[in-house]
Amino acid sequence: MILGSVPLPAHAASKEIIQLQTQVQQLLDMVQRLQSTMDTRFAVLQNLAQQTADEANRMTTSVNTLQQKMNAQGETLNGQLDTASRQAQSLNDSVDELKTRVAKLDKSIQDLHSQLQNIQSSPQGGAPAPGGGTSPAPDAGGSAPASAPAAAPPSSQAPPLQASFQAALRDYHAGKYELASGEFQDVIHYYPLDDMAGQAQFYLGEIAYGQGDFANAVKSYNAVLEGFSGSPRAPAAQLHKGLALLKLNKRDAGIHELRQLVQRYPQTPEAGQARTKLNGLGVRLSPR
Repeated sequence: MILGSVPLPAHAASKEIIQLQTQVQQLLDMVQRLQSTMDTRFAVLQNLAQQTADEANRMTTSVNTLQQKMNAQGETLNGQLDTASRQAQSLNDSVDELKTRVAKLDKSIQDLHSQLQNIQSSPQGGAPAPGGGTSPAPDAGGSAPASAPAAAPPSSQAPPLQASFQAALRDYHAGKYELASGEFQDVIHYYPLDDMAGQAQFYLGEIAYGQGDFANAVKSYNAVLEGFSGSPRAPAAQLHKGLALLKLNKRDAGIHELRQLVQRYPQTPEAGQARTKLNGLGVRLSPR
């Protein structure tokens, strides 16, 4: 009777195993659902990453296209600026040449005016004789005096232009500045309207600059720029004028001259030197 009251352990163990199997199956189901969810989300993320990569590629292509267009437009603009710069320089050269011609014409008119005044102010007692003298008036009897006419004053002989200029240039390069100065001044005196007079003025400025006489150097360079603005020495004259003004501690005037040089003769070597000097002074130039 006692043995019949003891419970059988096999039934209880079977129930626990069934519960454990149920829990394992539930866990497997949860793992499968989680795996499915992760796969779905991974696919979404992969799709988004692909879309982002495509957008980045399209953006890169657009940026490259825009860069190419900007480069092409920049090259076109630079070409237009270069053309405009050359046209401006040509116009400045034409204006300078016109100014030089007007100055020479004005000098010729002044010379003619002075000669006319000299003729009008000559003595009225007799007619002008060759050589600048006057013929004596006849006496009361109508006959002229027997005395010979007065001799004409000797006229100074102008030295040959080319020979004088070349001699002055040789003496300048030989360092004979005093002798060269006199020879250059002779060229200016006897041939004031010739283009070589402008070059002579330039070399007078160079001599003064080399000797530290910057004030007189500025005057000589001014004579080149005002009377011979179309001279090939004009860019160098304006450059050295600006440097001489800086030596005289006239900073604003010197900077103004260097700016004018860059504006008027932008393609010349002197303009490049002016830009370098202005950069060294901390002066910015607007882009051409």
